[in-house]
Amino acid sequence: MLKRQNPRTPKHSKGLAADGGALSMSHNDSRSFFNLSQLVLSAGQIKPSPALKHSKITYFEVEIVDVQSKKQICIVDKVPPASTLLDVKHKFHKACPQWYPSRVGLQLERNGPFLKDSVSIQSLAVSSIITLYFTDLGQQVGWTTFFLTEYTGPLLIYLLFYIRLSTIYDQVESRKNFRHPVVHLACFCHCLHYIRHLLETLFVHKFSEGHTPLKNMIKGCAFYWGFTSWIAYYINHPRYTPPSFGHKQVSYAALAFLMCEAGNHFINVALAHQTNSGNRTCFPSPTYNPFTWLFLLVSCPNYTYEAGSWISFTVMTQTLPVGIFAFLMVIQMSLWAQKKHKLYLKRFYPEVRRKAAMIPIIF
Repeated sequence: MLKRQNPRTPKHSKGLAADGGALSMSHNDSRSFFNLSQLVLSAGQIKPSPALKHSKITYFEVEIVDVQSKKQICIVDKVPPASTLLDVKHKFHKACPQWYPSRVGLQLERNGPFLKDSVSIQSLAVSSIITLYFTDLGQQVGWTTFFLTEYTGPLLIYLLFYIRLSTIYDQVESRKNFRHPVVHLACFCHCLHYIRHLLETLFVHKFSEGHTPLKNMIKGCAFYWGFTSWIAYYINHPRYTPPSFGHKQVSYAALAFLMCEAGNHFINVALAHQTNSGNRTCFPSPTYNPFTWLFLLVSCPNYTYEAGSWISFTVMTQTLPVGIFAFLMVIQMSLWAQKKHKLYLKRFYPEVRRKAAMIPIIF
C-alpha cells in the first residue's frame, strides 16, 4: 500500500509567508508609531501655551462727581478690577494735582459714609462705569504727627511753669516761698504721663489707615495745651497750698497714679500684641500680668486706667483746674469706650456681653 504523504508547503510558499509576516510586522510598527505620534500631539494641545492664550480683561471707568454741585470733575479710565480706592485716588491726583489722596473723600452715595482706601473697585461695580461723589476733606495730617504734637506740648509747657519763669511769676515771691514736695512730685507724675504717651505713640500703637483733618489737631492741641497751662500755673504758683490731709493723701494718690499708669501701659501693649499677631477672632484675654485682669470686667480697660490716673492726680494736687480737666476727660473717654464697646459686641458678642464699657460697677 502506498502511504499518503502530508502535503507540505512548497518552498516558495514559505518564502511568501515569511515575506508576508515581515510586511505585517512592518505595517503594525508604522501604525503604532502613527498612533503614538497622534497621542503626543493631542496631549500637547490639552493645555495651550500661555503665549497663545488670549484673555480679555474688563476695565472700569470711574466717574468723579462733586457732591455739592453734582457736576462731573473727571473720569478715571482703564481701572483694573484688582485696583483699590487708593489707586483711584492717586490717578485722580494726577488729573487734579490740587487734591492729594489723603484730602480726597469718596462716597458711593451722596449721604453715604466715606469709603476706605482698601476697598476693591470690583466690589463697588454694578456696571463698567462707577460713579463716586467727591468731598474735599481739607488739610490732613497723619495720626502719628497728630499725637506727637498733641502730647509734646503739655510736656514742655508744664516744665516752663515748673522752672518759674520771670515772665510768669514774681521772682521775689518765688524765692521767698518754699516749694512743697508735692510740687516736685506733681511735675514728675505729669511728665511721666506724657512721656509714656509719646513712647507708646512711637513704639507701641499701630494706627489705622488714613489721616485726620488738621482742624482736629488744632482743637486737640488747644484743649490739652490750654488745660496744661492752667493746671501748671496753679500747682507751681508760689502761693500754692498743699493738700488738706498732708503726706498720707499725697502718698496714696501718687501710688494710685503710678499703678494706673502701669496698667494703662500693659493694656496698650496687650492690644498692640493682638494686632501684630493678626489674631482678631477673639476678645483680648487677661494674662499672668495682674494689670490685664481688668479685661474680665470691662471691654476698654485702657480708658479705665486713664481716668484713674487723672482722678489720682486731682486728689494728689487738690487743685480745681485738675479736677475740671479730670471730669471732662472721664466724660470724653466714657463716650469713646461706649462706641468701642458697641463694636466689640458685634465682633465678640459671647465674650463681651457681660462686660461693662469702662466702669466695672456700671453694666
